[in-house]
Amino acid sequence: MTRLIALTRRSALAAAAGFGVSISFLGRQAFADTDVAKRKLVVIVCRGAMDGLSVSPPVGDSSYHGLRQEIAIAGFDQPGGALKLDDTFGLHPKLTTVHALSLKGQARIAPAVATPDRARSHFEAQDVLESGSSVVYGASSGWLNRAMEAMGPRKIEAISVGAQAPLILRGKIEAASWSPGGYKDRDSRLPGILADLYAHDPLLGPALATGLDTEAMAKMATASEATMTPVITQTVGPMQADSMATMQPQGGEPAARAYAQAGRAGAQAARTLGTTLAGFMNQPNGPQIAAISIDGFDTHANQGNAEGQLANRLAYLDAVVDGLSTGLGPEWNNTVVVAATEFGRTARVNGTKGTDHGTASTALVLGGGLKRGGIIGDWPTLQQARLFENRDTAPTMDMRGLFKGVLAEQLGVSRRALDTTVFPDSGAVAPTGGIVA
Repeated sequence: MTRLIALTRRSALAAAAGFGVSISFLGRQAFADTDVAKRKLVVIVCRGAMDGLSVSPPVGDSSYHGLRQEIAIAGFDQPGGALKLDDTFGLHPKLTTVHALSLKGQARIAPAVATPDRARSHFEAQDVLESGSSVVYGASSGWLNRAMEAMGPRKIEAISVGAQAPLILRGKIEAASWSPGGYKDRDSRLPGILADLYAHDPLLGPALATGLDTEAMAKMATASEATMTPVITQTVGPMQADSMATMQPQGGEPAARAYAQAGRAGAQAARTLGTTLAGFMNQPNGPQIAAISIDGFDTHANQGNAEGQLANRLAYLDAVVDGLSTGLGPEWNNTVVVAATEFGRTARVNGTKGTDHGTASTALVLGGGLKRGGIIGDWPTLQQARLFENRDTAPTMDMRGLFKGVLAEQLGVSRRALDTTVFPDSGAVAPTGGIVA
């Protein structure tokens, strides 16, 4: 059973600004005002297999530009070049907010992280990413929901952003969901299933990927602040239906027009999304945990480099982070944000100026309370002998270890719960330490 609470545009923006809009979350129990109780966690799921070698291009790796060719990001201090992190890594030039945060010690990258899944299937890999299991369909609930359950008797409130609640928040603990475009009662998993079906077809695969990306960008382009009607869905009861995607592609504008419009309108819509979510989280008794889904990262054809299809999606992600970090205000210092994807892309550019399904990718870890440091994990390099199966960035970190480290240091989840309940049968995967100050 669900209860829908429609918010006007004025109400949503007031919430984003932290002005007197109250959202009631059922079953809230008072708990001590401890340090952990103040801390917030936001998980951003970047659906479609986000290209880590463009998110954090290793322009200092001698093999990078030869593998990437026309889709490579230029070096530091060049037009359209990477935003420098260290001598090896930069950030995509559209990730300006993330870069500014990194200069303050509030953003770090994990450049070679992957889930245990190696099938390179969107549908299966997203299941593993969100369920926290070591195998496909190994759990019917999400690891973030089980983490809330493991935090003890006090009630933890959570909210998901999207048309339907994603698997990561599915489980025994109730959670609210907010959709900027309203609730969509349809199975949005179909595009991912079709993408997997045609992944190895040389004609249908790239054609489907290009069509889905164009439609997603067209929808982003036509979205505007004036037409956003947020809806809060209060989930009442366990095990609500999962959705593997949240943005329903609509429209059919040519790619060039869609990308141009998205560049103008998408960032503002994303920033509004971030600030509105921050407003919800800043409310008294508001959610402590949030999950956001962002689509459009399946770039089989015409991926682009500093500009283009992927650049627009990264600009959207960056604007969400901007809205969150500014909207949370002082609470940003109590917040950790993790942006992760189901798998990465191939190290080499393909014949359609895109990239195919890969293995390791980059995860972003952000927040005002991060511990200063360099990259999280080890970099395997892009040398031919070090590529995974002669094609992908090799994974050097288990995604579960990264999530475990964040949950342990940010929310105080015990190692025993992490190894047995949150990520079942994962005792051999140690939490990544040194993330939260």
